[in-house]
Amino acid sequence: MQLFQHSYSLFYIFIIFAVHLNFKKKMTLIKSISGIRGTIGGEIGNSLTPVDIVKFTAAYAAELRRRIPGKERYKVVVGRDARISGKMVESIVCGTLMACGIDVVNAGLASTPTTEMAVIFEKADGGIILTASHNPKQWNALKLLNEKGEFLNAAEGEALLNVAEKEAFEFYEVEKLGSLTTKDFTDAHIDAVLNDPLVDVEAIKSKKFKVVLDAVNSVGGCTMPQLLEKMGVECIQINCVPDGYFPHNPEPLPENLVELREKVVSEKADLGISVDPDVDRLALICEDGNAFGEEYTLVSVADYVLSKNLGNTVSNLSSSRALKDVTEAKGKEHFSAAVGEVNVTTKMKEVGAVIGGEGNGGVIYPNLHYGRDAYIGIALFLSNLAHKDMKVSELRKTYPPYFSSKNKIELSDKSLIDKILLTIKEKYSNERVTDIDGVKIDFDSQKTWVHLRKSNTEPIIRIYAEAPTQEDADALAQVIINEINTIIG
Repeated sequence: MQLFQHSYSLFYIFIIFAVHLNFKKKMTLIKSISGIRGTIGGEIGNSLTPVDIVKFTAAYAAELRRRIPGKERYKVVVGRDARISGKMVESIVCGTLMACGIDVVNAGLASTPTTEMAVIFEKADGGIILTASHNPKQWNALKLLNEKGEFLNAAEGEALLNVAEKEAFEFYEVEKLGSLTTKDFTDAHIDAVLNDPLVDVEAIKSKKFKVVLDAVNSVGGCTMPQLLEKMGVECIQINCVPDGYFPHNPEPLPENLVELREKVVSEKADLGISVDPDVDRLALICEDGNAFGEEYTLVSVADYVLSKNLGNTVSNLSSSRALKDVTEAKGKEHFSAAVGEVNVTTKMKEVGAVIGGEGNGGVIYPNLHYGRDAYIGIALFLSNLAHKDMKVSELRKTYPPYFSSKNKIELSDKSLIDKILLTIKEKYSNERVTDIDGVKIDFDSQKTWVHLRKSNTEPIIRIYAEAPTQEDADALAQVIINEINTIIG
């Protein structure tokens, strides 16, 4: 077979890799539980280069064979968001997998949850998502999936990094090269969402909702309208051309959604919807132009799911207490997990949670799949809104009010972080302390908490606080900041 179909040139890949062998400066990438990421075209040592892409893709292929031994053929799904570097990265990843003897199913423009679902649909051995999520346009990343369409766990990720570091992988002879097929999975994903028993399409259609969608000129711009149309929702589109030229900071925070907020009011829409570039996070705008609150996307969806299917819930340690309140009000138990999607899904499986996620607008609904998914998120939210028969702003007022304060301290010495965490933990040992991810202190009597986490890549300690008022949240954060400053002198 020829490896040149769709421009995937094995010769090109080998040339890049050979050049790498002559580099004198060691490359540094941001490597975390979420994947391997960096800027495209940046300074060597701080960017995601074609060499890095080959190296980590080949390492993924080698680890795939080790993790699932004994198969004659292996299949991997590749999907990407619409960022500018997407096609370039896609070409290298697909070509490298084929060079490693892996059959590739290229999903092309596909959201993160769609690619995860595609692994399930295809009964593939794994998947690679090419997206830097909410990071700006110059960033890209490889997010790595197992045969269940879920992110690799910490141990699997560490093993892969070791393979990449040692370059313990191989490229196959021409007779054993992998094949390439292309397939679109968006319709199958949308159909799965609409067929879920808790998604009440008829109730949604009866309300004739009008929404404004901001898809930040990425893949959501050509996929989210399909879902909304099938639910009978009128969709006014802004920033929905999937060309990767993000018109604003792509993280779906209120300060980045000024245009959306204004458009919702001027169009007299029922709701504003914002998704990040890979459509795994969902942020909502009320009909009055105010933010629903990304923390409350999960809270509202969980409220609806629990009304139909009682069970436990899970969110990460930095997510709002509101989910705990809503869960316990229905007589079930809420559990916390370390920050990171794979940590949340692991905990969800452990406790049999019926809904979970992260306070950044990430809804994980295991009845569909174990991954953050804005498509099922909006379908369940609109089902809830239709059943409650109230305005979005009114729905927001039905949930416990909490306010957050997010801060960070840059340290001159990264080694100080462990000392800080230990000192704070000991000082507040009479409170409810959790140390599975930094140190979180719950002041249950005041319904407040503070969470200290260290950065994996920088000498930074992050301080998140939450309280029933913004003033109390800011004051609590400042108390901890003052104590940290005293510790470091």
